[in-house]
Parts: sequence; structure tokens; C-alpha cells
Amino acid sequence: MASEHRRPTVSIITITYNAADTLERTIESVERQDYGAIEYIVVDGASTDGTMEIVGRHSEVVSKYVSEPDGGLYDAMNKGLGMATGEYVWFLNSGDELKEPRTVGQMIDCGPDADVFYGDTVITRMDGSEIGQRRLSPPEKLTRDSFRKGMLVCHQAFVARRTICPQYDTRYKVSADYEWCLGILERSRKTVNTRTTLVRFLDGGVTKQNIGLALRERFVIMSRHFGLWATMLNHIPIAAKFFWFWATRGWF
Repeated sequence: MASEHRRPTVSIITITYNAADTLERTIESVERQDYGAIEYIVVDGASTDGTMEIVGRHSEVVSKYVSEPDGGLYDAMNKGLGMATGEYVWFLNSGDELKEPRTVGQMIDCGPDADVFYGDTVITRMDGSEIGQRRLSPPEKLTRDSFRKGMLVCHQAFVARRTICPQYDTRYKVSADYEWCLGILERSRKTVNTRTTLVRFLDGGVTKQNIGLALRERFVIMSRHFGLWATMLNHIPIAAKFFWFWATRGWF
């Protein structure tokens, strides 16, 4: 990666636990970036499958890492936030990839004074082939109220200024990222739509594996932020689109 001292540093954080089958593709996508000001952090939950051997093989890419037991996914994410020193933070799951080598640089060039960058997501299979674009599309202008309709921007395609990032609420097991994004949007003065696909998202993540719990947690969060009756009404089109997408495409 070329040195770019005058450009803001982006801290990319990957949370892992026994991720030897998927981590290398993520690291390599960071390694391919033509943007020099990247701090890459791996927070591992004491893996036993060779995950940390992969991290060791890529020591020139991984800026910081820790491998120790944690209190769950969002506790690990909070550790990552504490380790980050970049102006922006970007969470990239093991198995996910930055879309192309110019992704980080092009994003920053969209608005160097942004508090939030966001974009689209393409879903991929384990073999790297693409399934298609994510079911929910990012709005032209992203605000806190946009999330009344659900999480319109994938967590991995949501990049925030570190100084306005709250801690993740560890009471939630799979949906704290939804509330985290809401908290950031409440503090944000400028959101920038990159109008591009930022990330290749590996299908079958924690939320999809626990879809029932995810929907219940998200409903609780939405009700607290937007009111119970408004949330119930908003779920009619959300549910309709969910089932239509599942019926016509066989995935969600």
C-alpha cells in the first residue's frame, strides 16, 4: 500500500472466532487496497482452528490484533473500537471483502468531511460467486428516520467517523449493530452516499443464522426509538417485501 500521509486513516476491524476457512479472503481484500492510510485490526475470541496462524502470515497487513476470550460478538466489537485510532471505522466480517482495490480511496474521495459513508452490498457464496444485490437498498439520503423501514444499509457498508461511534449494547446478541447505526446517525452532521457497491458480503452470517432472534431484537429496538404503533405499521411493508424476496429469489 502506498503512503498517503495527508489522507484520513481508516480503521478496518474484523472480529473472528475459528474463522480459518474465511479470514484469508478478507485480509487479502484489505491488502489489495491502493489506499495507504489503513489500520487493519483483528479481534479474535481465542480461536483453536488456525485463525491466528493466518493472521501471523499476514503481519504486514494486520496492524493490530488480540486473541483472547470475550463476552460475545459485540463485546469483541467494542474491543475493536477501543483499539482503533483511525478517523473512520469500518467493520468487515471474516469472509466479507472490500469490493475492489480502489474501494477505500474512492469512498474517501466522495467526501473527506463526511461523518458517515454508506453504499450498497453484493451477497456472495462461499466459493466467491455472486448471488445478487442485498434485498434492502440504501436510500439516496440516509438519516436516522431511514431506519424506520429496517436496516436499509448493511453494517459492513456503513463507515463512520470514530469520534461519534457509541459502544455496542451487549444486551443484544445479534442486532446491536442496528442500534449502533442509529446512534451514529443521531450524531452525524453529514452522510455521504458513495453510490457504489462497497462490500462483498458472505451469505449466512450471524444474523441470518439467528433470524428469529434478530427480528425480535430489532423490533424491540425500533419500538424504543420510533414508538410501538409506528413500528408495527412500518413492519407491514417490511414483512411483505421480505416474503416476496424469499419467494421469488429463494434467499433473503
